[in-house]
Amino acid sequence: MRQSIVAGNWKMNGASSFVQEMAQQINLHAADLDNVEVVLSPPSVYVAMLQQSAKSYATAAQNVHFAKSGAYTGEVSVTMLQDVGCKYVLIGHSERREIFAESNQLIAKKVAAAMQGGVVPILCVGESLLQRNAGQEFEVVKSQVLSALQGLQFSADSLVIAYEPIWAIGTGETASPEQAQQMHAHIRKVLAVEISAELAEQTRILYGGSVNAQTAALLFSQPDIDGGLVGGASLKVEDFKLICSAAAK
Repeated sequence: MRQSIVAGNWKMNGASSFVQEMAQQINLHAADLDNVEVVLSPPSVYVAMLQQSAKSYATAAQNVHFAKSGAYTGEVSVTMLQDVGCKYVLIGHSERREIFAESNQLIAKKVAAAMQGGVVPILCVGESLLQRNAGQEFEVVKSQVLSALQGLQFSADSLVIAYEPIWAIGTGETASPEQAQQMHAHIRKVLAVEISAELAEQTRILYGGSVNAQTAALLFSQPDIDGGLVGGASLKVEDFKLICSAAAK
């Protein structure tokens, strides 16, 4: 059985005081979150600080470079993330694809580097509203998944996928549970047909896109949704705890 994950993506938000508050609250409520893996993804300057207090959660970086080291000012390597105990890294988030023009090819290099370096990529995929309205959503997501994983040898333990419809990120819009389930089932089928049926069954696929305390339980009850990648609500301690509790049931 796949263990649920709730990952909080703080984006470019946070402060030392918030790191301490969130770490304390998640650790205090560890007993209530026994059946869910909680992952906190702060800006990179706070990863090591958050990791120091990690008792009942894991940490994720929001970005990584594909090179092990070198003249890449402002970048962070997989080796560095592993050195501070970081377990996961977000790769391919729509904001990286759109604002920073990250291509499928660059994302594939990052995924390969993360896997080879022992940090688990949370591969983000999702279609725009224009693509959905044109009926291209399934082909777009299939292409994003396969281009990132092409030629790699890996297990279900070394990959998490997060489906985030771009039209539902930071907009207050959320895909209906039926829409989300349909795409998650599609991703699982793509994995089964193109890579391995066993891997498809074991790989955890998260939903992201304005997940909040009110929508979480119904979304997480869908058979192919294994938790959430949470944006804005992960900056509200009580709301985030409720979302984690919804995934633990």
